[in-house]
Amino acid sequence: MRHRSFTATVRKDGSVDLQGRWLAKTTRPIVQVVFEDNRNPNYQQDGEWFKNILVAVNRQHSFKRFNMEAHSMGNLTAVYYLLNHAIDKQLPRMAKMVNIAGHFDGIIGMDDQPNQNQVKKDGQPQKMNATYRQLMGLRNQPPAKSIAVLNIYGDLGDGTHSDGRVSNTSSQSLRYLVTPGAKTYQEKKFTGKKAQHSQLHENHAVNQTVLAFLW
Repeated sequence: MRHRSFTATVRKDGSVDLQGRWLAKTTRPIVQVVFEDNRNPNYQQDGEWFKNILVAVNRQHSFKRFNMEAHSMGNLTAVYYLLNHAIDKQLPRMAKMVNIAGHFDGIIGMDDQPNQNQVKKDGQPQKMNATYRQLMGLRNQPPAKSIAVLNIYGDLGDGTHSDGRVSNTSSQSLRYLVTPGAKTYQEKKFTGKKAQHSQLHENHAVNQTVLAFLW
């Protein structure tokens, strides 16, 4: 039984407010994450805030493993959490990670442009921004290598090879960070108007793909 148990709101000071109920009969509890400062560009801080959520939820309902679904900025939250805390045995272990529209190596209009970068055969991007170079530490993070990963990205089909906000290269550059050590790694490209950056998590086909992967 799947059920939204909590909405976890992270305040600007890093404190966590949990609202909702975790029912005893719920076998697949869902925790919706809300950042009060949802435009915070400090991804290291975002990763720390996510750790605070795990601690707060685990304090009320002990659990050892969890799956994570992230969209847009949430992807950097997820990978920075792994980079800094995957080795912490006091925290629950991430088992599966779904990444949707992840900007691991740049955002169009900020530090990336359409068709200006490519991934090599091994998945490594030809150009790496400062964030990506930090994330290279994931390649040597043993706990992060036991995670099953599903990487979803969109292509509008307009020649930009992007979802309008993130280039496909930026999204696909995740592969080099988590392989060959990841338990499994899958990529799925969606095309058309519903593959636009903000529309991907409203896309029925995307939702079905995610559910099949997680459950």
